Amino acid sequence: MTESADPLVLDFVEWIAREPRTYAEVISTWKTSCPRLTIWEDAADRGYVARETLPGMGLIIAVTEDGEKFLRVNGR
Repeated sequence: MTESADPLVLDFVEWIAREPRTYAEVISTWKTSCPRLTIWEDAADRGYVARETLPGMGLIIAVTEDGEKFLRVNGR
């Protein structure tokens, strides 16, 4: 894995890559009470995932081109 490939961020991006997820599903599934465990925020800050609005689905989280590259580089 690359230096910046936090295993949990990699798992998160891979999970999102399977299918776009609703914002509510992402927050519910990946919530944490630990301020040092910021998987969702880290992936968004690094540009691996982004918020989009899709008709009929509302606000979703999807993998970006950088996120797809991140997965490929790390063998996912």
